[in-house]
Amino acid sequence: MSTQNLLSEFPPISTQSWEEIIQRDLKGADYAKKLLWQSDEGLRIKPYYRAEDIEGLQYLDSAPGDFPYLRGSQPKAGWHICEEIETIDPAEANRTACSAVTAGAEKIIFVNVAIEDASDLEILDANLCEIPVHQQNADEPQLRLLIDRLKKRPRLAPISTGWDPLSNLDLAAEIIRISPPGLVPFTISGEEFEESGATAVEEAGFTLAAAVDFLAEMQSREVDVDGAAASVRFSFAIGSNFFFEIAKLRAFRMVWAQAVEVFGGVRESAKAYSHARTSRWKKTAYDPHVNILRATTEAMSAALGGADSISVAPFDECYKTPDEASRRLARNTQILLKEEALLSRVSDAGAGSYYLEVLTDSIAQETWKSMQGIESAGGYRKAHAAKQIEQILERSRTAKEKAITSRARVFAGTNKFANPSEKALDRIDPARIDSGRRATTIYEQLRLRTEAHVAKGGNCPRVLLAEFGDAKMRAARSGFASDFFASAGFEIVTQQFSQIEDIAAIDADLIVLCSSDAAYLGTASLLSSALQSRRRETPMLVAGNPETKEHLHAAGVADFVHLRSNPIEFLSRWQQQLGIKD
Repeated sequence: MSTQNLLSEFPPISTQSWEEIIQRDLKGADYAKKLLWQSDEGLRIKPYYRAEDIEGLQYLDSAPGDFPYLRGSQPKAGWHICEEIETIDPAEANRTACSAVTAGAEKIIFVNVAIEDASDLEILDANLCEIPVHQQNADEPQLRLLIDRLKKRPRLAPISTGWDPLSNLDLAAEIIRISPPGLVPFTISGEEFEESGATAVEEAGFTLAAAVDFLAEMQSREVDVDGAAASVRFSFAIGSNFFFEIAKLRAFRMVWAQAVEVFGGVRESAKAYSHARTSRWKKTAYDPHVNILRATTEAMSAALGGADSISVAPFDECYKTPDEASRRLARNTQILLKEEALLSRVSDAGAGSYYLEVLTDSIAQETWKSMQGIESAGGYRKAHAAKQIEQILERSRTAKEKAITSRARVFAGTNKFANPSEKALDRIDPARIDSGRRATTIYEQLRLRTEAHVAKGGNCPRVLLAEFGDAKMRAARSGFASDFFASAGFEIVTQQFSQIEDIAAIDADLIVLCSSDAAYLGTASLLSSALQSRRRETPMLVAGNPETKEHLHAAGVADFVHLRSNPIEFLSRWQQQLGIKD
C-alpha cells in the first residue's frame, strides 16, 4: 500500500475543527486557564502545535553543521562522555582519569587538581594526549604552563580550561594572541546562573550577554573576532524541564552564531562549543538514587539538544565525595544513552517537531531580547557590578523556592512521597551538603533536625493518622497528612477506628483526625474528653480546613493541616512544640 493511499484513510482536520471540539469538551470552562501553560520564562505554551505554527520560522531547512547551527555545530551526531575528577594530586588524578577512560569516558574534566610546575602538568597528562581534557580551576600561571607545553609538544586532542576571560580582559587578549592550536583557554559558564535560580531564557540570555561583552572588549583591544570566538567554550546546567532544556541549547547556538556574525566573524568561527552538566540545583540528599533518574532525563535533554560534551553528576555528589561505584553509575548512564539507546546516531532528533521548533524560536528570541536589555544598561559587566543580574536571579529563585516549599513543584522522596524510615545523617558530609544552592535544602534541613534530635537520644515524633467515617474522605486526608509529615521524618502510623476510646488508647505524640468535615466536631469533643480521662495531653490535629475551625479549637483541636498549610512553617512549629530544637 502506498503512503498516499494510507494517508487518504485519515482526512485532514482543520485547526478550527479541533478548537470547536475542545471548546465543546470544556463545557464553558476558561480555555486559557485550563489549557495554556505559563512557563517560568513567561512563555505561553499551547496544548498542541500544528504545521501552521512553524510557518515563517527561519532556518528550518538548515542541516547539522550549517549556520546558524540550529541542528548542531557539527555535521556528525554524537557527544563526548565526560568524567569529572575531583582529586587534587596530579599523579592520583591521572590514574583515576586513565581508569575512567578505560571504562568508557571520552573526555576528562579535572576539577580541583593542583598544578605547581611543568612536571606536574607532565604527570597529569601522561597517557591522555589522545583524550580531550578540561582543567576547570586553571589560573594565570597554569594557563602559561599549558601554553608553553603545547608549543613544545602539541597533543592530538584539544585541551580547555575553565578560566573566565571577563576576570582579566587584558590578560585574555594576551592569551588569545599567544595560544597555540589545540587550546581553548576560556569558559563562559551559564551553570552558575541556573544554579542560582535562572530560567532557561535567563541562563541563555546572561551567558550570551557575557559572551557579547567579551567579544566587544577583545575587539577594542584589536583582537581578531574569529580568534576571540574560537577561544571560548560555553557550559550550561541542564535541569528537568525536558523540552525547554533541549530548546535552550538549540537556541543558544543560533543566537551566538548571529552575535559572532554581527561582530564581523566568519561563519566557521561562529560555532558554539557547548558543554552540558546535569544540574546540581535539582539533586537531593534524601532518596538519593532518584538523582540517577533525574540525571538520566537531564542527560537526554543535553544529548537531544546537541551538546558537544556532557557530564552526568554522580547521584551522591551533593552530600559526599562520590565513590567509584557512584561515578561508574554516572558514566554508564551516558554509555547506555549513547550505545544502547542510540541517541548519538541522529543529529537533532527533534527536528521537525512543531512544538520543539516553536519553543526553540521563542527561547532564541527571548534570549536575544535579554541580551539586548543588558547591553542597553551598559553591558554585562556593568549590570553584574550593579547587581542587576543578581536581582533578576533573586526574583526567579524566590518564585521557584516558593513553589518547592508549597509542594506545587514536586521533588520525589523529599517534599513529597518521602520514606519516613530513611536516615541520611550518618552518610552526609556537612561541608559538602552546604557547598552550594539546591532546591530542596530547606526540606533537608527540616528532616535532618529530626534525625539529629533522635541521634542525641530524643524520640522520633510518632504521628497517628486516625481514619474514621466517610471512606473516601478519610483515605484522601490520611494520605495527604502521611505525605506531609513524612517530609519532616516523623514516624507515621495509619489506622482505622470505629470507637473514640480506641483512638485515645494509642500511644502517639500527635493525633491527626482524618475524615469528612461534618464528622470532626463531634469526634473531636469526645476524643478530647477521652484523652483527659486518661490524663493524656496528646495534641489533636485535623486533616482539612473546615468552616467549623473556631468550634473545633474550642473542642481541643490544636491545629489544622491542609493544602494551604505552609509545610516548612507548620512542621518547624510542631518540631519546636515536640522538643526538637536546632
